[in-house]
Formats: sequence, C-alpha cells, structure tokens
Amino acid sequence: MKQVILSIATVLMMGVSAFAGSNNDNVNQQAKQSFQKDFSTARNISYEQKTDYVKVTFTINDQVLFAYYNNNGQLQAVVRNIISDQLPISLLTDLKKSYSDYWISDLFEVASDDQTSYYVTLESKDKTVVLKSEGTSSWSVFSKTKKDVE
Repeated sequence: MKQVILSIATVLMMGVSAFAGSNNDNVNQQAKQSFQKDFSTARNISYEQKTDYVKVTFTINDQVLFAYYNNNGQLQAVVRNIISDQLPISLLTDLKKSYSDYWISDLFEVASDDQTSYYVTLESKDKTVVLKSEGTSSWSVFSKTKKDVE
C-alpha cells in the first residue's frame, strides 16, 4: 500500500499545480486530525480526498509542501519541490556527469519512513527520463519516454 501511495505521489508531483481547490467537508477526519497534529504551524492548507489517501497542500516557512495520509490517518510521505543545489552532492555530480545533454524540468524530494528519496525529470529534445535516487549516491531509471519530434 505504501509503495502505491509513493507511486501516486510521484505521478501527482510531476504535474501538480500548487494549490488546487478542494472540499474540506469530504476529507477523512482521521487524516485531517493527524495533519493538524503533525503540522500545527502550517498555513494555506488545502485537502484533496482521493480513494485511498488524502493529499494535503500547505506552507511552512514560505515553502510549499505536500503531505500524504492514508485513510487511517497515518502519514505516508511528505514531498517538496527542490532546486538542483539542494541535492546531495554525489547525486548532483552523477546527474551532471551522466546526463549533461539533458535539462531538469522537475525535481522533488520524498520523505517517508525516515528515508529520503529524490525524483528528477530530465528532458532532451527527443526524450524524457525520470530518475529515482538510490540512497544518496546514485540514480535508477524510474521511467523513460520518447518525445514526438516534428
């Protein structure tokens, strides 16, 4: 179940808009109470109830974060967009060495179960590659697509 939520978080983050509207009346109350306890200083809070989880978009210290809770109110992951300078140096070095012909179009950090993973979307004129960090030293290919070049 946790892998499903993390996979959903990954997909959602790739096309996320910062603050989508939601109807707070239909949000799982256990998840909502857990969030309020876990992030008591959060501001600009919006909830999105999905079938198996609740996505909470919020800000702390002027940074937009996304928390994912299961319907039992357990925190599954916290996600934030980052810039490449915030990557561990070994991951940044590996990107620059192995993917010098690509540019970064999306980069985010996922914290779950005391572990942190990074996902980066890289693009070239004809390909899009999504990488997932393996620890803090290397990357593995999460997905790869070819672009339609006109």
